[in-house]
Amino acid sequence: MKKFVVLFIAVLLSTPLMAQDAPKAEVFGGYQYLHFGSSSDLGTSSGQGFNGWNAAGQFNFTKFAGVEGDFSGTYATISGVKTHVYTYTGGPVVFAYVGKIKPFVHVLFGGVRLTGTESGVSLTFSGYTAMAGGGVDVKVNKVLGVRLAQFDWVYYHFGSQTVGDVQFSSISGSKNVRISTGIVARF
Repeated sequence: MKKFVVLFIAVLLSTPLMAQDAPKAEVFGGYQYLHFGSSSDLGTSSGQGFNGWNAAGQFNFTKFAGVEGDFSGTYATISGVKTHVYTYTGGPVVFAYVGKIKPFVHVLFGGVRLTGTESGVSLTFSGYTAMAGGGVDVKVNKVLGVRLAQFDWVYYHFGSQTVGDVQFSSISGSKNVRISTGIVARF
């Protein structure tokens, strides 16, 4: 019974901190670092880093839950091949407001596109991706915030394909992480 009373009092005291109204929509834009873990399929034995951008739109249904659409593009040169990775994902997001701080978690599903170009020849693989992670936003004022950090685990899968007479086997990977930071506009 004592545990129940302590829990009830803790929830009662923390409710005013979390009762802050959530904006109906939020838009994020900023920098992204993507690290693909080691993959002999991608020609990397120790992993590969990509730099680029990340943009997301979020619609909030309640003070604690919403849906998010996330888009990103990252770029690197691997063994002389200019490589681009684009993702387009969406899914649920759960968050809480504690004063000016907003921690959140999300699970995103969607597509991924990998393009490699060398000497004017380009090869593109399309597949699917899943991301799970979260981050922390800090409210600057009523309409502006800063995403201190967002960390996501990234899974990707590209199906096999034939180009000309060359057969490329499917490629999958789950040793991947994405880190983002930037500005959040709140509406």
